[in-house]
Amino acid sequence: MLGRRTRWATLAAMVAGPSCDGCADTAPADVHAPSAVHAPSAVLAPAPAPVGGSTVVTYAEGRRAHLHRPSGRGPFPVIVYNHGSEAEPPNFGGQAKFYVPRGFIVLAPHRRGHGLSRDAAPYAEGVLARRDGDPEELVALLETQLDDVAAAVAYARSRPEVDAHAITVAGCSLGGVLSLMMAERDHGLHAAIDFAGAAIMWEHNAPLRARMLQASTATRVPVLFVQAENDFSTAPSTSLAAAMQRAQRPGWALIFPAHGTSAHDGHTFCAGGDSPPWGEAVASFLKQPHDGPSPR
Repeated sequence: MLGRRTRWATLAAMVAGPSCDGCADTAPADVHAPSAVHAPSAVLAPAPAPVGGSTVVTYAEGRRAHLHRPSGRGPFPVIVYNHGSEAEPPNFGGQAKFYVPRGFIVLAPHRRGHGLSRDAAPYAEGVLARRDGDPEELVALLETQLDDVAAAVAYARSRPEVDAHAITVAGCSLGGVLSLMMAERDHGLHAAIDFAGAAIMWEHNAPLRARMLQASTATRVPVLFVQAENDFSTAPSTSLAAAMQRAQRPGWALIFPAHGTSAHDGHTFCAGGDSPPWGEAVASFLKQPHDGPSPR
């Protein structure tokens, strides 16, 4: 454990402030980072040209996902990107626009009851769409949907062009919550990235806060929490990263300057593209070496 932490650089040292055309100052604030240490650089495969569009793949009892991949034979690292609470998630072409040219496969699973996997279960509108719904029911639903994320990770690992030791889970909002919970399960993951997980519900959903705290302090998978400062609440990122460090777990929070003018704008900071404001920080995080357990 300590060896692994030593090999992960402090984000204050390893992350340069991301560039932004027309922005005066977009360098992220590093919240609760550990003491600076040197981390050897990990070299990713050269970035192949992306293949246009996505392919829909089916796995695990009718679960479906959008698959974006570079050209070439690989092996490629993978981002398993988890959607939020929406009934009809997109194909996450914006995320692919960032990751695929950098040599990553992006697998965007649609969990049971959502989008491509809508036939696997009813959409839980009463739980997901109403922010004043039963907090414990929401946590129970996420535990169920976590099995879908685990199935997507297993599917990614089964593909011949995938580097089985370089699978990262990421997601925004409830997708960020699930990425953190998946890190607790481990599954030989390289890392997890939580964009704004529970930012909308953090203040009034005590069971969800407790569940995320449990996950954060139990995981040995490195976790990066990312938000814009004008999100609904940045407490999830700062609180969970601090809890991880108290428990000697590899977790860091990056709070970026405001994105747009409203809390909703701040919550959509996770959007991808060619050069998103978070891009350089996330790319640096993903390049750090992995010495975790062998894939199960």
